[in-house]
Amino acid sequence: MKKILIICLVAASSVLAKEPVKQETASLQIVTADMATAANAFLASLDEAQVKKAQFPFDGEQRENWGFVPRERKGVSIEELDEKQVALVQSLLKTALSDTGLGKVDAIRTLEAFLAEIEKKPDFRNPKAYFTSVFGEPSATGTWSWRFEGHHLALNYTIVDGKAVAVTPSFFASNPGEVTQEHKLKGFRPFHAEEDFARALAKSLKEAGKEVVYSETPPGEILTAEDRTVKQLDPVGIKASGMTEAQQKALMDLVAVYAKRHRTELADSDIAKIEADMANLRFGWAGGLERGEPYYYRIQGTTFLVEVANIQNNGNHFHGVWRDSANDFGRDLLGEHAKDEK
Repeated sequence: MKKILIICLVAASSVLAKEPVKQETASLQIVTADMATAANAFLASLDEAQVKKAQFPFDGEQRENWGFVPRERKGVSIEELDEKQVALVQSLLKTALSDTGLGKVDAIRTLEAFLAEIEKKPDFRNPKAYFTSVFGEPSATGTWSWRFEGHHLALNYTIVDGKAVAVTPSFFASNPGEVTQEHKLKGFRPFHAEEDFARALAKSLKEAGKEVVYSETPPGEILTAEDRTVKQLDPVGIKASGMTEAQQKALMDLVAVYAKRHRTELADSDIAKIEADMANLRFGWAGGLERGEPYYYRIQGTTFLVEVANIQNNGNHFHGVWRDSANDFGRDLLGEHAKDEK
């Protein structure tokens, strides 16, 4: 009788363990269906010449040709689209981003227009030079990807079998970090949470005698740059296991600032994965701890990595990237997909 009871308990626990996975998959399938519908609507609105510029093979070289500096880009730009087509791009962005994330995209483009105005370089600083690309054939059950990219912004989404979504590389930045000129935008600081949460955590750890500041001199830029493939960086700062419960919560609150740029289903999935790796999470800071001082910080786990550099313009030019050394461009998901097909 005891053996039967134990078997039943084991079986029940196994079912319960699988239930959250089923729920997550179902939630992500809603996301992938929304993305496919929006991407197909966008492609259907384009003329033949625009489609040739916007759509690429999934297995082609362009899919990983990402970047965040001013340069020539593939895809179809906002500038080339009519009002209805721009609205369809916005609808596509809404399938991935939360209201917060959409606000940050708008902020980046607003600052690009601001720079065009004060630098008097409207061709170089163009808020309409943001490009949409689709790789493969969008399908609610298929494998494909899409990107929205321009100066200081790179959003990459890879959908595998309509069941999973990879959201990296993901790059958001702003120049200036805070508008200080006499202008209607004076005081505008779109990445204040990314900065303030991290600085508060670093100060808390330092005050507690933790060696979170690993260098007084920050690097000149994020170390992974525009690399298509990244490896985990040297371990710096301190592990989450060496933090108090309150400090660990502050660390996850900071992680959530990045994850919650995305809609709830995507954010919850990524936060759960990062929390499961808490024992391996590290947080390290380089540079000054006061506002206005150039700084760099990174959070990294087994594969998860966030890098932030606010170095240029005397510490008033924010760059932040989210990478996954195993799953950028969905590599890990695609590996599992390939195994399933064998």
